[in-house]
Amino acid sequence: MTLRLYDTATRSVRDFVPMTPGLVGIYLCGLTVQSPPHIGHLRSAVNYDVLRRWLLHTGHEVTFVRNVTDVDDKILQKSLDQKRPFWAIAFENRLLLDRDYRSLNVLPPTYEPLATAHITEMHELIQTLISGGHAYVADCLNGDVYFDVSSYSSYGALSGQKPSDMRSAGDAPERDKRDARDFALWKGVKADEPSDAYWSSPWGRGRPGWHIECSAMARRYLGDEFDIHGGGLDLTFPHHENEIAQSKAAGLGFARYWVHHALLNLGESKMSKSLGNVIDLDSLVESGIRPVEVRYYLASPHYRSRIDYSDEALREAAVAYRRIEGFVQRAAEVVGPGRPKAVPPAFADAMNDDLNTSAALAIVHDTIREGNTALTAGDEAAIRGALTAVRAMLGVLGIDPLDASWDAGTNGNDLKPVVDSLVALALEQRAQARARKDWAAADSVRDQLKNAGIQVEDTPTGPRWTVGEQH
Repeated sequence: MTLRLYDTATRSVRDFVPMTPGLVGIYLCGLTVQSPPHIGHLRSAVNYDVLRRWLLHTGHEVTFVRNVTDVDDKILQKSLDQKRPFWAIAFENRLLLDRDYRSLNVLPPTYEPLATAHITEMHELIQTLISGGHAYVADCLNGDVYFDVSSYSSYGALSGQKPSDMRSAGDAPERDKRDARDFALWKGVKADEPSDAYWSSPWGRGRPGWHIECSAMARRYLGDEFDIHGGGLDLTFPHHENEIAQSKAAGLGFARYWVHHALLNLGESKMSKSLGNVIDLDSLVESGIRPVEVRYYLASPHYRSRIDYSDEALREAAVAYRRIEGFVQRAAEVVGPGRPKAVPPAFADAMNDDLNTSAALAIVHDTIREGNTALTAGDEAAIRGALTAVRAMLGVLGIDPLDASWDAGTNGNDLKPVVDSLVALALEQRAQARARKDWAAADSVRDQLKNAGIQVEDTPTGPRWTVGEQH
């Protein structure tokens, strides 16, 4: 079955056919790093990481570009508020973002361009638009350059909006524009902004507008035309609409598929730094949820389904993942870790059906039930078959418990040797109590471990412990 993806531009699920067989180019709009990341941002990272892993699993070579916007209005405002250089704020938050990506086992991008490192490419694209009559230098000669929306007849097609119904772009005073809907490509020096946030240009000192950044960087690393452009639904308009307009007007083929993920909401609103309703990864880890469980929670719903965050739903997802983890650990003790094989056909069908991770995880749980039956029967061949299939599926989703990435010290697993030693000491005390027939003391040790989230199972070869509930 061919991979089929929902394309926002055509409002349909389409067969995915790469421009070059076996090669896929993806551009994902990354973050504007004015603040630390929250789990709404991390949903985007996880969703597109699953897409990338599935393409890799099916034999494609993937060039994955995820940009960082390190200069924009919000960052400059933070610079003024905090009395710190804008680049220091951006760099600090980039480090936090990279840490969270690693914690969630998100593969590093092939390239991660910074907006501030691609000013030349933006200048070239802007000049092409001016020369072609699609952009103009503001009459007030303050260094501003605007895209002329009326010059691009298909403006609004991606988002389904009519230009006649659109309001002002809101990114500059309307008096400087020919039309309020025109948007800034280059912003000249402003007296009320940091004095170090400017670069020379043919139109005067200034800085790039938000939208031109991605068009220039996508072209630099993926060429004039590429396969997939990704991002959140909230970027469809105006950001992606403007990217298309300026890129197509400049004669570029640009993206052939537009793949958008739904948002993560907290209450009635999307999780947003500007609204102040955010939850970050650190707070979840402090509450006892491991990063691998957060990834499971974010990957479980279909990427186009909205997630309404709740602590209860997150903890239910953590319990579900611990069932998966428990099977993998028990099976590996019996037959060894094995080598993950091809995924079951039903799992492949689910993933090819517009990345239906919800249906794919149902196949994972079905296979685990079969594996648990095999464990009870002592059928090693069936155990091995189930384990390798499960690990192959979990690898695609980035949540294999035996993946070394989860032991890299970024998820609290640097404490694993300490935990192992403490649990071993408790189990030794329990064994001594059982040897002297002090059943109350033995049960007390077991109950205390259970309260701490440690499940103990007595086996013919001695006690075995796992984290979380046993099923």
